Amino acid sequence: MSEITQLIATLKRELKQQGKTYRDVAEALDLSEPSVKRLFASEQFTLERLVEICSLVGLTLAELAQEAGQGHQRLRTLSPAQERELVSDTRLLLVAVCALNHWTMAQMLQVYRLSEAECVQLLLRLDRLALITLLPGNRIRLNVARDFDWLPGGPIRQYFREQGMPDFIDSAFGQPGDTLDFVHGMLTESARAKLQGELRQLRTRFAQLHEESLAAPLPQRCGTGLLLALREWEPLAFAELRR
Repeated sequence: MSEITQLIATLKRELKQQGKTYRDVAEALDLSEPSVKRLFASEQFTLERLVEICSLVGLTLAELAQEAGQGHQRLRTLSPAQERELVSDTRLLLVAVCALNHWTMAQMLQVYRLSEAECVQLLLRLDRLALITLLPGNRIRLNVARDFDWLPGGPIRQYFREQGMPDFIDSAFGQPGDTLDFVHGMLTESARAKLQGELRQLRTRFAQLHEESLAAPLPQRCGTGLLLALREWEPLAFAELRR
């Protein structure tokens, strides 16, 4: 990937994370939306145009270059110690989850009972954990890869299994948009493998829809949980009757 292509890809990612569209860029540059689309497609940016778009997302040209250069170094997981620190402090975990969902600090302060000084301190702790980089103006840059995930069997998953799962399941799932289905059958190993592949595709699709939703204002987005589970199983009462 050429340097200019890497810069433009990083710029597009920043626009998406901030919910800004080509229309927003067009208005900022006093251009038509088709002109902006052609500009990004051709990658024929003048230095002045590049600086103007950087300004729109709150970055300097130097910060954009640094962000582009760090793309290959993004975190795919945290260490067990890093995850333990997150779950040791509910407010730290809250701010981490908000940051991972591309919230600004202003949005966190508007929704949650956090003081500005407290939120800055929590963001600085996330910066020290390398989960984010706290930029001037308390802007947040995520340092995680697109395939970032919590450690299998790690502190975060254990936390949500013990505290989040009971709360998630304790619902009638009767509101519009709620879904709870359970099916049981007897499958071969081959059939289970096919089903596991389809579940992975669904998880990928969920992540894609999450990214697409970033373009919408925060009030139009809501936290959504999707539980996927598959294992060999029979009810305990049945198993106790086995010979």
